[in-house]
Amino acid sequence: MATPPVGALLFDVFGTVVDWRGSVIRAGESLSERTGRSVDWPAFADRWRLEGYLAPIGRIVRGAEPWRDVDALLDAQFDLQAAEAGLLDVASAELAPLRRIWHHLDPWPDAVGGIRRLRTAYVVAPLSNGGFAMLTTMAKRADLGWDCIISTELFRAYKPDPAAYRGGAALVGLPPEQVMLVAAHPGDLRAAQRAGLRAAYVPRPLEWGPSAPAPEDPDPSFDVVAEDFDALGAVLGC
Repeated sequence: MATPPVGALLFDVFGTVVDWRGSVIRAGESLSERTGRSVDWPAFADRWRLEGYLAPIGRIVRGAEPWRDVDALLDAQFDLQAAEAGLLDVASAELAPLRRIWHHLDPWPDAVGGIRRLRTAYVVAPLSNGGFAMLTTMAKRADLGWDCIISTELFRAYKPDPAAYRGGAALVGLPPEQVMLVAAHPGDLRAAQRAGLRAAYVPRPLEWGPSAPAPEDPDPSFDVVAEDFDALGAVLGC
């Protein structure tokens, strides 16, 4: 039986479309310049991502914690880390740009143009654990040309729950086999495949910084492997 054509590309966002780590570090360094406070911002960024996002989402998906929106998860961890870094006496207005940085993350250099190119042939949208308002604000600021916004918040689920992937496909009006997830994370892609979606792997070697281990090798089952969104467009014939 012939493989059905792909009609929509759904994108993981944090790490795949936007440079969360560099954005947090830059916001932290700006805070240090304004206040004179010295903080290990790369370590702050990594811990915020691990303990304020990945770890609680994992517990929620396993059923160990009730669902909470991602802003609540990130805010709780921020308060903990800010206290440990001696920042809680800094004025709220000074801390706000850093606290809310996840709404204002910078895209990777190829992201804006690559998405625009892919949009000429496919429906393009995020499929992200980021909140709906977060993803909307981020897209507006960074000029990410999505056709629509799909947050897993709409399903009160988080990836890698199969409901998130199937819900994304349903919202663009296509069966899962005609939807491709684009992600820098093999685990995300394998979960999408288990839910019936196709998989495009776009590694981001600098997601965790220049000293991080090399990205995981692609799974042979992935439909497409590309070095960036421009290369993905070329492979997909855009």
